[in-house]
Amino acid sequence: MGFLNYFHLHCDSCYSRRCRARVEPSASCALLPCRLLCGAVFHLCKEEEHLLLCPNVRVPCLNAQYGCPVQLPRSSRAAHLQVCPASVVCCSMEWLRWPVDDTNPNNFNAMQDNMMKERETHGEALDVAMALVDQSDLYARLKMKPLYPELMEQEEEEDIKEESREEVAVGGVQDQNPSEGCMSESHAAEETAQSVAQPPVINMEKYNLFEMMFSMERGACAVAQENLENPKQNQKPADEGRSQKGPAGQRQDKSSPRSCPPPDTSKTGLAPWQEGVLERLGQELTPQEYNMYVVHHGRMLLAFGQIEACTSREKDFVYGSLEPIPVQTLHSFKVPVSYRYKRRVHLNETAARVQTEHRSVDTSDLGAGEDDWFGDEAEETLLGYAEMAVMGHKISETKGADGLYVDFGTQTHSFRTAPFKRRTTLADVMADRPLKLLLQLQAETVNSRNNRASCAFTFLCGHTFHRREFATHFRNVHSDIQMCLSEWFEQQCPLAYLGCTYRQRRFHPSTQKATVTYNQQLRCFNLRPDVLPSLDGKAGDGEDRLSSLPYEVLCHMASFLDSQSLSQLALVSRLMRQVCSSLLQDRGMVTLRWERTSSSHGGVWEFSHLFSAVDSWNMADIPPISAHLKVCPYYQKTEQKERVALPFLTEKQQKSPKGQSLLNHFTGRR
Repeated sequence: MGFLNYFHLHCDSCYSRRCRARVEPSASCALLPCRLLCGAVFHLCKEEEHLLLCPNVRVPCLNAQYGCPVQLPRSSRAAHLQVCPASVVCCSMEWLRWPVDDTNPNNFNAMQDNMMKERETHGEALDVAMALVDQSDLYARLKMKPLYPELMEQEEEEDIKEESREEVAVGGVQDQNPSEGCMSESHAAEETAQSVAQPPVINMEKYNLFEMMFSMERGACAVAQENLENPKQNQKPADEGRSQKGPAGQRQDKSSPRSCPPPDTSKTGLAPWQEGVLERLGQELTPQEYNMYVVHHGRMLLAFGQIEACTSREKDFVYGSLEPIPVQTLHSFKVPVSYRYKRRVHLNETAARVQTEHRSVDTSDLGAGEDDWFGDEAEETLLGYAEMAVMGHKISETKGADGLYVDFGTQTHSFRTAPFKRRTTLADVMADRPLKLLLQLQAETVNSRNNRASCAFTFLCGHTFHRREFATHFRNVHSDIQMCLSEWFEQQCPLAYLGCTYRQRRFHPSTQKATVTYNQQLRCFNLRPDVLPSLDGKAGDGEDRLSSLPYEVLCHMASFLDSQSLSQLALVSRLMRQVCSSLLQDRGMVTLRWERTSSSHGGVWEFSHLFSAVDSWNMADIPPISAHLKVCPYYQKTEQKERVALPFLTEKQQKSPKGQSLLNHFTGRR
């Protein structure tokens, strides 16, 4: 450590609590106990080092960088993590919610449409409220450009430059001079446009660069050849006493014999541009060295005619008169069938088969009006993204078969709001439209068709909780309510597929009378206690009697509330905000929020969205769902007035010709 230089010679290796060494200025110093009463005894020169390990020294929390302001003894930091306000956990619960399928006969589209009409009168069900929130999030993330590039407006240069700047900023690299980046981008765009409009021309800058590289390599070869032909002229005097470099670049001593054999005067050289170089190299070099030479100097050998780029016409094998086969292009219209409902039809089932015939049909024969020409942006966009999520590609994609047929998949889209801007999302298109639920009410947590992380229909909880609150949140919200919502926590009418919207909630907390609701603004579940109107805290004239209580009484009453109730109580008035802020150190949490602020303090203090913990649930005292069927408007009774002969098994009636037994009934049909 850095303190060893300040220790005395004796104190450096002394660890005894009963050291009796004599105090000397250059050898040792006196013993003393810790001033913070931790029980340690050490030499005086080690006091500064001991403060780095003393358990009673007050140090910042381990989460001080995340906003925790607590100063506590070092020995209490581990226990403090259980109640540390900066020890937070983000819920990573995910689920899938697919679009509705109109082709599925078992869907609940009629019920969903009726529930959207009765939202204001009867309130929203839990699954409908969650589906609407997920749909708003989905609309905000789905962009129109990936599916409909042909329906986008023409981009101007300013938009292109701005988009490129954003991509650079997201990537983490940004040009020092923005003008230079814009000039380079515009120059690249101009070069691309010119290359498309004009035939290819030789780039003189690249040509001169390659010519310079070629001349340098050729000059090096010339020097090497000259050294091989005249080795004595390049040797230096022997009185230097140093080793010299040979023609091959290796350092050699003058007294040592040359590693290369003397050049043969009958040979003209080993340069790539000299005639017969490959024949001479084939005799002197090994096959591996010969191949390496040809690969390294292939371009120069090809330029000087030492090797042939292609065989001569006389050496070619001629098949005869051949004609090129043209590539056939197909423009097809593919209906999305992968995400649609698929029903298996048995061979002996004739009711599901529809009789068809071949007939020429014009557009006017379809009976479609002008309003039918335009499609619904939300339905077609959801269907297109569902195809990409399930199959991994668009509805119409380009495919090639056998190198002869290229299928350019085409599909025509016609929308009233087209053309779209570059950053248009589905939420921007559906902003002024009436609200319509286009997602399924049933959510999936396990999916074997694709990866949830890369699917557009994946939704994340994303709420932040204190570490001690996370287990309660996951058990009550996701396990008890969300995953058991349909047909268990909230029971619906058996005739819901016909359009019945009746529902009843079967469970409530065992400790109190409360109703589970869903807050769409906070995107979380909460408990609303069943309070009598006389206990709502307001007088007959509407005056708030709760605010007239003393401040200490209000703080004591607020200490019994859960975190979600405290977060909502702080929004009532300034007085209630002060009351709730007094509980932030004990009940709140601090999180980092990346945004531009004028203050320099740490994180943001807030309360989590956790309601009171529910250890068990009780069945609500409500009539069974069968009692609703008596008054359900979709329940139609069928009265049978005609008499039906029933089979019997008695022997007397079996002998009667009018009767028929069960045995005769089945054996006769056989």
